Amino acid sequence: MSARHRVVMVATSYPRFQGDTVGTFMQPIAEGLAARGHEIHMVLPWHPRWTRPLQERGVTFHLFHYAPTQSLNVFGYAEALQADVAFRAAAVAATPPAVLAAWHTARRVVRETKATIVHGHWVVPGGVIAAMARRGLPLVVSLHGSDVYVAERHALMGDAARATFRRAAMVTACSEDLRVRAEHLGADPSRSVTIPYGVDSTRFRPDPAARTAMRARWGLPEEAEVVFSAGRFVKKKGFEYLIDAVASLRQRRPALRLVLAGGGDLDGALRERLRRQDAMDRAVLPGILSQDDVARGLAAADVAVVPSVRDDAGNVDGLPNVVMESLSSGTPLIATPAGGIGSVVADGVTGLVVAERDVTGLSSAIERLLTDRALAARLGDTARRWAIAEGSWSRAAERFEGVYDRAVSLAAVKSAY
Repeated sequence: MSARHRVVMVATSYPRFQGDTVGTFMQPIAEGLAARGHEIHMVLPWHPRWTRPLQERGVTFHLFHYAPTQSLNVFGYAEALQADVAFRAAAVAATPPAVLAAWHTARRVVRETKATIVHGHWVVPGGVIAAMARRGLPLVVSLHGSDVYVAERHALMGDAARATFRRAAMVTACSEDLRVRAEHLGADPSRSVTIPYGVDSTRFRPDPAARTAMRARWGLPEEAEVVFSAGRFVKKKGFEYLIDAVASLRQRRPALRLVLAGGGDLDGALRERLRRQDAMDRAVLPGILSQDDVARGLAAADVAVVPSVRDDAGNVDGLPNVVMESLSSGTPLIATPAGGIGSVVADGVTGLVVAERDVTGLSSAIERLLTDRALAARLGDTARRWAIAEGSWSRAAERFEGVYDRAVSLAAVKSAY
């Protein structure tokens, strides 16, 4: 039986309201640990769109203010990076006061709650802030993707990450790729573990009623061959290659339709690419969908595609949420091995894996699954069984709990010497 911990988490993203698509993985991590009996206190930047109660499902929120005007509230919540590769000028200006306010709030919460663990999400800035605020307590740092990329590309951030790793009792990463890259930045391999994200298999599931309803909502006939993908419109998602693949099948598969859900800095560029490929009439761009609508969209699809890449700047996803969601939905999945995807998608077993930026490979895989429906059904069924057995959020919470126990044990051993 694990000891019950009082945990102060320091993070920069969390769903701000019901249906928010920002930081969606943070909610099941926090709530999953609370459900296992741990006391969870979450330190987060205040945001004008925040409507959650300050305590729910065992998680208490401590929001810090840092900006004199609403226009400067650009610290966290996926607002700091332009196209996920360069810092916005406003975010650079907001960072010093935000870090100071976060440190002050986290340190106060650690003291008032008599915390036993401090847990920083994203090594920069969450891990750095947690390290400064921990008051000698065991520090756990969790890596989610963009934080490692920033530390690799910016010397000051890299120095901050290395200093934080030296202070961390344990480091977790959502993918093996991130864990290895963190080791190159100074994380101790003996105290680093991979904990993939989970998925809610009751939300993401086969659903014939949702299939019919979403196709009607998007104006798609029942006989349409629907390819679905979702995510932020940034380079590392690789959506341009999916657009090209669908366009290349235009003549051979006239019923083919692409549903590309999301939004972001590349919205205009992706729409222009569809126009240049004469494929706008084959595409539906419904914008950013709630988690419930992503689940319905996957249920409506014949094939799900996650065409992620390591972009030209070197940035890559840790483990896109939509990968686990597709597996759980039982929708046959095509994905690249970018980042952590290869660790959860087994080629020919739970999906089809194609090389990054391989338009021909993507189009061939799409056509294969649309043609061989027995293969598609087998892949989808196997993927869903795997997601239920190995990919639950409760399993992820159990793994985080084990990390907490180990962090406390390591701290106790260190203090004995």
